[in-house]
Amino acid sequence: MPRSENEAARRSRAAALVLACVAGLITVTTTPAAAGPAHGVIVLPGASSAEGIAKGRGATFYAGDLFAGDIFRGDLERGTAEFFIDAPDGRMAVGMSADRRHGLLFVAGGFTGQAYVYDLRSGATVAVYQFAPPSAPGLPPTTLVNDVTLTREGAWFTDSRQARLYFVPTGRRGELGEFRTLELTGPAADTSDAFNLNGIVAADHEGRLVVAHAGNGELCTVDPATGDSAVLAGVSVPGVDGLVLDGRDLWAVQNGNAVTQVRLSRDLSSGVVREVITDDRFATPATAIRYSGHLAVVNAHFDTGIPPTADQYEVVLVHD
Repeated sequence: MPRSENEAARRSRAAALVLACVAGLITVTTTPAAAGPAHGVIVLPGASSAEGIAKGRGATFYAGDLFAGDIFRGDLERGTAEFFIDAPDGRMAVGMSADRRHGLLFVAGGFTGQAYVYDLRSGATVAVYQFAPPSAPGLPPTTLVNDVTLTREGAWFTDSRQARLYFVPTGRRGELGEFRTLELTGPAADTSDAFNLNGIVAADHEGRLVVAHAGNGELCTVDPATGDSAVLAGVSVPGVDGLVLDGRDLWAVQNGNAVTQVRLSRDLSSGVVREVITDDRFATPATAIRYSGHLAVVNAHFDTGIPPTADQYEVVLVHD
């Protein structure tokens, strides 16, 4: 597959940064596997790592190479994926979300402190945002732009090292505005752990957001106007990473090889765990999307080390 000539150097630099910032901070636990339905495994050809996934039109999905920043495009019905965007040197690809109305892909840039917006048709870079100064190799990380969700007004990004969210406004025709920072208060603002804010989804009720707090194994609601947050009672999700929301049903992807389905209360004050999905094909799942009664779950393979050393990186389909 096409790659830039400097990919090896790029991956080496990214890996060094991740090793310096992350080594010893992730603990992968083993969850007993339950037999899952025999739906497919979609390999990301040539990927050196994987983390984020976004749903496009129909059966189309997009997935990212965490270290290289490259983007793959695939088809969930056909079970195929291909190389799509050869990202410039120095980028990362963590969480992502596709704006199908305007043909844009929003990608969180991890330790770079950046976010990227790509054109879904051409793969061209539309915009680069520098939310925070990049984390420096060899020093404690100061920023980790981790995940993103879309609303009608724009895109919200989390930062796992800062008690804040970043917002990029989008206009009616998809025009992008200047970003702003929302400082958080309450439990979502806890930055005492190595990884804090992680996944994020937009809930319909009063426009509030639901965020995953990886360090505390909690879900929190956030008021996008004030930054006030509250714990979603009744839910414990250790190692929580990406989130998927459909109405009042939420799926929390956990690095410990599980996806927990939660039924949210109408006022978003609490939740009830409906099911814990495990599958023997999970290998440190990080993020997921939902399609036709199934979850498409990205295997990050952090169980092989940081950086991971798996022979391949894939998307696993399981019944939700």
